[in-house]
Amino acid sequence: MNGAPKPRVLIADDLHEVREALRLLLKAEGFETETAGSPAEILQAVTSREFDAVLMDLNYTRDTTSGREGLDLLTRLRGVDDSLPIVVMTAWASVDVAVEAMRRGARDFVEKPWENARLLAILRNQIDLRKALRRGQRLEAENELLRSASEPTLIAESPEMQRVIGLIERIGPSAANVLITGESGTGKGVVARALHAISARAAVPMMTVNTGGLSEAVFESELFGHVRGAFTDAKTDRVGRFELADGGTIFLDEIANISLAQQAKLLRVLETGEFERLGSSQTRSADVRILSATNADLREEIAAGRFRRDLLFRLNTVEIHVPPLRERRADILPLAHHFLEQRALRYRKTFLGFEETARTALLTHPWPGNVRELDHAIEHGVLMGQGGYVRAPDLALQAAAPAAQRLEDMTLEDVEKVLIQKALARYGGNVSQAAQALGLSRSALYRRLEKHGL
Repeated sequence: MNGAPKPRVLIADDLHEVREALRLLLKAEGFETETAGSPAEILQAVTSREFDAVLMDLNYTRDTTSGREGLDLLTRLRGVDDSLPIVVMTAWASVDVAVEAMRRGARDFVEKPWENARLLAILRNQIDLRKALRRGQRLEAENELLRSASEPTLIAESPEMQRVIGLIERIGPSAANVLITGESGTGKGVVARALHAISARAAVPMMTVNTGGLSEAVFESELFGHVRGAFTDAKTDRVGRFELADGGTIFLDEIANISLAQQAKLLRVLETGEFERLGSSQTRSADVRILSATNADLREEIAAGRFRRDLLFRLNTVEIHVPPLRERRADILPLAHHFLEQRALRYRKTFLGFEETARTALLTHPWPGNVRELDHAIEHGVLMGQGGYVRAPDLALQAAAPAAQRLEDMTLEDVEKVLIQKALARYGGNVSQAAQALGLSRSALYRRLEKHGL
């Protein structure tokens, strides 16, 4: 099989000698097999484990020839997994039974006694067709998730960031789970992409999930997928992020913001690699490397009873801390020039650099929003600048704060934005502490941060 996983086939027949003959035949041809002798065993196997195909008899009660048991079972199996290829077989073949079996979802029909070559050809064709279908579904889902924009560049000239680069170079090629810590806006996502880019899993696109923005209702569906009918709007099956990341990497951003119930579900996947789609009892598996990020102190969260200690152990085989921009000022101007080049190209404007006053403003600004704030300031400078060189006023770093407005002149949304900004500034960008001060959950605050573009 050229190193590829062996196809798994469930063999179902009420006669032991038939099951054994088929098992030996398929084993010799490179298949993995499991056997079942009754409809109940078949259902239990298909709902709890994943198979590439089912080869099943239509009759299970002695002296019956109608195929009714098998036909009824077919309908139930289609409800479990509509994409699972089912090949039916019976010693009492008839056109009517064959037509009915195909109508109920069987992919093909084999008479007993079977011809080995024909049976093997049917199974291989159906398994190949299913693989092609699943590849198509996976590509379609990836196309929805991935963006065509180029990846942000990891710019690190300061000694503080050179230490981060050294860790990335040592850890990246491994399969170790990595926890990336640092204030909001420091570039934790860029570090995650760099780790993935130099890993052996780089051929599979990295899946990114902002866990802080997921409500309880969509957490399972987003990460593990769902089946049709799992909830009101589940019109079709959906592949989850873990399934899409199989063989690759998944990046769980803002990991501190998931609830204890969500943490328990995530821990199981990290421990076993197994999960179920929402609404299904069929266990699936995925080989995934976990990168996660947070601006919270997870040890404080553990002490407060908000984060599981065993989950932290699974997440931080290695921890990488990204320092705030104010602690690596040697990176400010290189980053500013990088963003200037990007934004000028985007807005089709020409800039040669920064005026001296603009460089001074960049170097002396405290950057509470870190690299993200710097990027936004440069974008503002490009939009407001007249070309040639960006001036200090173009950056708007000393612009009057919205709080200077009278409250009665502000909209409710403006007031909310100002209060959030003040809370974040008061707690040095710590979202957990800001949320507590505002009387919000962390996930609720994250939704408001996205709403206000913060």
